[in-house]
Amino acid sequence: MVVDPEHAPVNGRKRLQGPQRSHREVAEELRTRIRSGVLRPGQRMPTQAKLADEFGVERGAVRQALRILQSEHLLANVSKGSPAIVAPDPGRVQAGAAAPPQPTMVGLAPRITAAFATPHVAIDALCLTSVSLTLAMSEPLRQIHAGRIKPAKVDVRVLLPGRDIDLAFPSRVDDTGDDRLQRRWLAQRNAQGQVLKHNLLALRSSHGIDVHVTFRALPFTPPVKLYLLNEAEALFAYYTLTKRNAEIDHEYLEMYDAEGTQSMLFAFEQGAGLRDTTFVEQSHLWFNALWETISSELRFTD
Repeated sequence: MVVDPEHAPVNGRKRLQGPQRSHREVAEELRTRIRSGVLRPGQRMPTQAKLADEFGVERGAVRQALRILQSEHLLANVSKGSPAIVAPDPGRVQAGAAAPPQPTMVGLAPRITAAFATPHVAIDALCLTSVSLTLAMSEPLRQIHAGRIKPAKVDVRVLLPGRDIDLAFPSRVDDTGDDRLQRRWLAQRNAQGQVLKHNLLALRSSHGIDVHVTFRALPFTPPVKLYLLNEAEALFAYYTLTKRNAEIDHEYLEMYDAEGTQSMLFAFEQGAGLRDTTFVEQSHLWFNALWETISSELRFTD
């Protein structure tokens, strides 16, 4: 069920149980509510006491979270006294040289949502699993089902690594030839791709939108992720590798991997200067070249 922001509770949910959240986690949740419209421009926020009770944290953590959002120009009037106010224009999406880099899960969703406000949506993506893309699509899909936006046509193309390549990452540190990491990655790639495809194609029958979703397989592990929106914006991030442990089949494996949802996303906009315009144009040329030459058909059922 989609909740209409007009009638949603101002704090979005009941108090969450479990380990105490950090101030950054509180800021991320409130940021999502502001970006998605649950908390609307000019609306007064709940008191710090109510927020502390909802999230199960001390008031100091709430104040730190609110100050972060004030520094991002999402909130105004943050003080110990009266409740803060959602900034007049928190939904404005900055791009080009004015846009600060943001973690993928912060920066991608509002830009995807803005792209869906046009009659013809065209999104190209190159990534490792499409986890971030699938999550970011949830907000425009919610707005379509709520009747707030309705594009006439949606074209989505996604480049993902092929199933038969030797992945550069995730990979075991000791390189024993164990294929469990590869199998886990493949299951995740297939699951995320199928969810993304199903959710988008469902718009054909539910809203009469002309939707096309195509996946192709790359013969290499991409060291970067790239999202191209309506031929007007390019969003770019590096996959930065770290060494960590993961439990697979009740065994902890030491592995090299990248947390793609946290990769810092850099935005470039067509018409925002020669640097940005050239980057957007060259990114389209690069993506199309991969799509039309060395990529191959990708089937999730193989």
